[in-house]
Amino acid sequence: MLRIAGARSIRGGFSRSVYSCLNAIKTESHLEIRSASWNRIRLLSNGARLCDEKGSINTGKELSDVVEKKKKKPLSRIPIGGSVDASSQKLTGNSIEFATWKAAVLIIAVGGGLYYFFSREKKRLETMREAEANRGYGRPVVGGPFKLIDFNGNEFTEKNLLGKFSILYFGFTHCPDICPDELDKLGIWLEDLKQKHGISLQPVFITCDPARDSPAVLKKYLEDFHPDIIGLTGTYDEVKSACKQYRVYFSTPPSVKPGQDYLVDHSIFFYLMDPEGNFVEALGRNYDEKTGVDKILDYCKSYTPKEEREKMNEKWYSFLLK
Repeated sequence: MLRIAGARSIRGGFSRSVYSCLNAIKTESHLEIRSASWNRIRLLSNGARLCDEKGSINTGKELSDVVEKKKKKPLSRIPIGGSVDASSQKLTGNSIEFATWKAAVLIIAVGGGLYYFFSREKKRLETMREAEANRGYGRPVVGGPFKLIDFNGNEFTEKNLLGKFSILYFGFTHCPDICPDELDKLGIWLEDLKQKHGISLQPVFITCDPARDSPAVLKKYLEDFHPDIIGLTGTYDEVKSACKQYRVYFSTPPSVKPGQDYLVDHSIFFYLMDPEGNFVEALGRNYDEKTGVDKILDYCKSYTPKEEREKMNEKWYSFLLK
């Protein structure tokens, strides 16, 4: 009985010492008390040993060190929306931690995309304004009704230009150098537009020398160039009227005898017409094999039908097209 009472007295006194230690720490730390035996108790706080192997409680400076360590708890690396496995202390879930380099890449990608989009739209609007200015208001500046025949003897008028982009060139078959060079360049434009961009133009060659350029002569002459080129001729008055509609200058020497060779002075331009038969742009000799394709491509991509243009003019942003 004495041994049991003594054991109870020892346990009671030691328990009071433990509770006094808890009140001295005054922290919200999670405390774990393990009873290893009647003679040995360990008090743990974040892995710090507060009691020694003999059961005596560490106080004073040792307790102050534990409290100080508790105050200097490291910042959490858990991202918002993540979770922590209590046993392994590892991040779980599908959370993505935000990093500076990722932000930089995102900003560059978004900024580059917006710059490309607005640059392309700006260029398209500028091309639309140029085309609209070239169409003119009321009576068109360039282009109009004409009546000729092609190298197969079929009638060809301005209505044959509707429904597709057309490109017209005025010249003559006896031209020694300029006309062949320009027609070769036209063939390159046609092939590049068709093969690389899927755009088909209707190329038309109109003679300025109807006295010598009959349908048969035109057909044989154009065989040396692109097969899509259509040759047109007619009477002198019909050709002169067509040239006048397109503001084309041409001149033949006066008093030419039959069978006499001569040269025809004429304007050197390609006239690009939209699917509505309206004049879009005149391409001179300053356009080479590449820049000519780029210019035609810009107009083809920016083309807007008349109905849509009229609706756009009623919108608040119509000032961008003027």
